[in-house]
Amino acid sequence: MFEQYLSVSEEVKEALQSNQPVVALESTIISHGMPYPKNVETALLVEKTVRENGAVPATVCVIGGKIVVGATREDIEYLGKTGLKVPKASRRDLPVLLSKGMDGATTVTTTMIGAELAGISVFATGGVGGVHRGAEVTMDISADLEELARTNVMVVCAGCKSILDLGLTLEYLETKGVPVIGYQTEELPAFYTDRSGLKVDYRLDTPEEIAAAFMAKMELGMNGGMLITNPIPHEYAMDPDEINKTIDQAIRDANELGIKGKALTPYLLDHIQKMTGGRSLESNIQLVLNNARLGAKIACAMCDAQEESL
Repeated sequence: MFEQYLSVSEEVKEALQSNQPVVALESTIISHGMPYPKNVETALLVEKTVRENGAVPATVCVIGGKIVVGATREDIEYLGKTGLKVPKASRRDLPVLLSKGMDGATTVTTTMIGAELAGISVFATGGVGGVHRGAEVTMDISADLEELARTNVMVVCAGCKSILDLGLTLEYLETKGVPVIGYQTEELPAFYTDRSGLKVDYRLDTPEEIAAAFMAKMELGMNGGMLITNPIPHEYAMDPDEINKTIDQAIRDANELGIKGKALTPYLLDHIQKMTGGRSLESNIQLVLNNARLGAKIACAMCDAQEESL
């Protein structure tokens, strides 16, 4: 029944049918994460990075009432130029956007949905959403966490966004039974920085180990995803004290302006970029590329393991 709302590119279809590695990519980072033309340049560079590491990229978005898995260059250019005018599409938004033939930029949540519908198991992004600071009062908790608990897609990221309450986010993921894996680290990376002082559930050191853990989860019929946290390369990491002070100020500014809900994260990321003189944007780009490389390697390892099991 869902096929009428799904459009998978021929390249992605052929790769999946022939057990070739595919990595899903989100589109909110294009329309809501960076200014034009840097957003388009980065999206195309991420796709190129996936290819250079042996996998097929599948950028996910909503165009004309269809979930597109494997966006064209024209789609990416359109999302980049249109920017914030493209609705930010989470799970709750899909029914209306699809039924009305609208467009949308997919969040982590909706990218996971599109990936699973198409049969893609690996998704690389920047950072995932989580429990916002002050959520004990506001109840502001990202839908990404619920999606990780229900949708069978592995998410490779640089940890949860630094603007969040990382400790509460880990507690929430534990409650939902989502494994949080550190790639070559026992400490949860914190997006702009490679350390947070918090521990992940397990450290795994190779793409093959990660692929094996996810495949074991699926073979047991344990629904839900797995969060792979991949630290930003140290040379691009920002000083924890500096970035945390900047984030605290950005959150205070957002509170004074009354910014909340789906508008909060784009505002904070843009405000932090301006406050750091663009350094946070460069860090953001580098961590996304780093995750694309790892995502491609994991997807390759999963395909190799599946070939061996046949």
